[in-house]
Amino acid sequence: MSQKKLWISLGLVILISFAVLIYYGNEIYQKAPPVPEQVVDKSGNILFTGQDIKDGQNVWQSIGGQEIGSIWGHGAYVAPDWTADYLHMEAQYLLNKWSKEDHGVVFEDLKKDEKATLESRLQTFLRVNTYDEASNKLVIDRERYEAFLHIHDFYSKLFMNDPELKKLRADYAIAENTIKDEGRMEKMSQFFFWASWACVTERPGSDITYTHNWPPDEQIGNTATSDLILWTGFSIVMLLLGIGIMIFVQARTKEEEILKPVEDPLMNQVITPSMWGVKKYFWIVNLMILAQILLGVITAHYAVEGDGFYGIDISRFIPYSITRTWHLQLAIFWIATSWLATGLYIAPSLSGRDPKYQKAGVNVLFVALLIVVAGSLIGQWFGVMQRLSLTDNFWFGHQGYEYVDLGRFWQILLVIGLFLWLALMVRPILPIIRKGTSEKGLLIMFLISCAAIALFYAAGLMWGQTTNLAIAEYWRWWVVHLWVEGFFEVFATVVAAFLFVRLGLLGIKSATNNVLFATIIFLSGGILGTFHHLYFTGTPTGVMAVGATFSALEVVPLVIIGFEAFHNYRLSTATPWIKDYKWPIYFLLSVAFWNFLGAGIFGFIINPPIALYYMQGLNTTPVHAHAALFGVYGMLGIGLILFVLRSMYRKQKWNNKLISFTFWSLNIGLMLMLLLSLLPVGLMQTVASVKEGMWYARSAEFMQQPLLNVFKWLRTVGDTIFAIGSLTLFWFVFQLTIKKKREPNERDKKTYIDIEEKNDL
Repeated sequence: MSQKKLWISLGLVILISFAVLIYYGNEIYQKAPPVPEQVVDKSGNILFTGQDIKDGQNVWQSIGGQEIGSIWGHGAYVAPDWTADYLHMEAQYLLNKWSKEDHGVVFEDLKKDEKATLESRLQTFLRVNTYDEASNKLVIDRERYEAFLHIHDFYSKLFMNDPELKKLRADYAIAENTIKDEGRMEKMSQFFFWASWACVTERPGSDITYTHNWPPDEQIGNTATSDLILWTGFSIVMLLLGIGIMIFVQARTKEEEILKPVEDPLMNQVITPSMWGVKKYFWIVNLMILAQILLGVITAHYAVEGDGFYGIDISRFIPYSITRTWHLQLAIFWIATSWLATGLYIAPSLSGRDPKYQKAGVNVLFVALLIVVAGSLIGQWFGVMQRLSLTDNFWFGHQGYEYVDLGRFWQILLVIGLFLWLALMVRPILPIIRKGTSEKGLLIMFLISCAAIALFYAAGLMWGQTTNLAIAEYWRWWVVHLWVEGFFEVFATVVAAFLFVRLGLLGIKSATNNVLFATIIFLSGGILGTFHHLYFTGTPTGVMAVGATFSALEVVPLVIIGFEAFHNYRLSTATPWIKDYKWPIYFLLSVAFWNFLGAGIFGFIINPPIALYYMQGLNTTPVHAHAALFGVYGMLGIGLILFVLRSMYRKQKWNNKLISFTFWSLNIGLMLMLLLSLLPVGLMQTVASVKEGMWYARSAEFMQQPLLNVFKWLRTVGDTIFAIGSLTLFWFVFQLTIKKKREPNERDKKTYIDIEEKNDL
C-alpha cells in the first residue's frame, strides 16, 4: 500500500472511531443512572437529597475514592467493592427482617422453599424502578430506609473509630478515623446507597439494571445476561478473524532489509546544550522509580498487615489509600517523564542546534514537573487526612479517581506543562519538515503522537466536582486508555522506529510505512476498545457491543508481536558496533514480550464481557495492570533512557554486568510477582465470585483465609528481586552520569561532536 493510502486510512480510522466514541458518550450522558433531586418515602417525607448524594461522592473522593475499595468494580482490591458489599448487607437485613416477621426465625434457619419465596420477594422489592423522571424524585419503601440506617451505622463504625471493628478495619487496610465528621459520614453512606441502587434497579422498560446486572449476586437477581454471552462469543470470532487477516498480511509482507552501516552514525551527532539539560530528568525518573517501588512494597504489605508495616503503625501517617495513590501516581509521572525527556533529546538532534531559548524551556519544564509532582502528592495527603474542605480537596487534594487522583489545579498545571513540552518539540522539528526531507512523513507522525499526548490528557478536565459517576468514568478512561494505553503506544512505535533509522539500521521509507500501518492496526481496535472498561459503569448495552468487538481487535497485533521481537533481535546483532546498544534493544525486546503476555494474554483473560462480569475488581486486574503498565510502558521508558544515555555518554564504558543484572532482575521479579501471588489470588477470587457472588470474593471472610495469605506473602519473593533491580538501575544511571572519568574502550578510536557539557543543569 502506498504511503498516501496509509495516511488516508489512518485519517479514516481516527475520524470514524472518534465519531462512534463521542456518539456513545452522548448516550452515556443521556442514560446514566439518574441522581434524584430528592429521595422520599411513600408519604412524601424527604429522607435525603440529590445534593447529599453528590456531597457524599465528594466525601468518598476525599478519603481516596477508588484507592480504598471500589465502586462498580473500579478501584483498589483490599477493601470491598462498596456497591457489592452494600447490596449484600441490604439483602441480609431485609431477608432476616421478613423471616422473623413471617416465621419467627432468622433467614438461614428457613427451609429451602421458604428461602426461595423470600428471595423472590426481595428481588421484586429491590429491582423495581421507583424513580419518577417528571418530579425527579426517588420513592423508597420505609423498610429500605431502615436497611439504609442499619448499613450507615455499620459503615460509621468502620470508617470512624469504633473499637468493635478494629480487626475488620485492619483486614480492609482502613485507617482509624478515616472519616472524622459524622455529617460527612452520613453523606458518604447516602452516596453508597445511590451507587448500589443503580446496580440493582432495572432500567425503565428493561429487566437489566443500570450496571448491566453487575455485581453478580444471584440472591438479588443479578445474574449474567444473554448480551454478556452473545458479545463474548462475537468478540472471540472477531479476534480469530483479525489474527487470520494479520497473519495473511504478514506473510505477504516482504521482510524488511536491515542496513549495516560500518560505524555508529550517532558518533557524529551534535549534542546541544538543551540535550545535555535532559540529563537531570533522568535523575528524577530514577528517584521516582525508587519511591514508587518502595510505596508499592508498603501497599502490598497492607494486604497482610492492614494497620501497619512489620509492627510499626504507619497507617496514622501514610494510610493505604495514600501509599496506593502515590504508587500509581509516581508510576504515571516517571514513565511519562522518561518519554518526554527522550523527545526533548531527539528533537534538537535532528538539526544539530537549539532554537532560541530551547534550553531555558527545558529547564522551565523541569521545574514545572517538580512543582506538579510534589504539589499533587502533598495535596493528596492533606485531602485524605481530611484537612481540606470538599471544594478545596477537589482543586488541590485528592479527586479519588484512579490514575487521575491529583487535584484539578495540579491537573491544569500538568496540561500546561504538556503543551509547553509540545511547543519544545515542534520548534526544532517544524523547520526540518518544511524542508521536505525524506524524514518528513515519520516526523509528522512523531509530532501527531506528541500532540495527542498533550491533548488527550486534557480529557481529565471534562468532569466537574459533582459530575455523575457514570459520566466521570467515561472521561477518566479517555485519559487512562486513550492517553496511557493508546497514544503513548503510538509515540513508542514512532520513537523506536526513529531511533533505528537514526542508527542507520532501517530505511526511512520502510520505517515510515511500517509506523503508519502499525498505528492504523493499533488504533482500529484501541480507540473504541476504550469501552471495554465501561461495561458495568451505568452505560447502555451498545457500549458493551462496541467495546467487546473492538477490544478483541486490540489483542490482534499483540498476538503476532513475536515478529517485532525477532526483528529487534536481528537489529541487535546487525553490526559489530551495535553491541553498544545491546541493553537498550533488549529492553525493547522485553517490551514486546510483556506486550504479548501482559497486554495481550492477561488483558484478554479479563476483557470479554462474561469474564469481566465475574472478574471486574478482582486481583486478575492488577495482573494485567502491572504486566502492561510496567512491563510495556515502564520497560520502554527505561529502554529509551538507555538509548539517550548511550548517545549522550558515547565514550563512557558501560558496566554491562550491572545493567544485565538490572534487566533480568526487573523482568524475573515482575514475573514472579504475578505468577506466585496476584494471579493465584485472582483466580481463586474468580471461582468465589462465580459460586457465591462478588461480595464474597472481595470480603474479609474470603480474603483472610490462610491459603490466600500464603499467596500474599509469596509476593515478597518477586517484589524483593524487582526492588533490587530498581536499585541497581539507579546506581547504573548515577555512576554513568556523575562519574567524569572516561574509561577507555574501542569507541575512543572514533570521533564525536558535542557542545561543551557545562552548565548542563
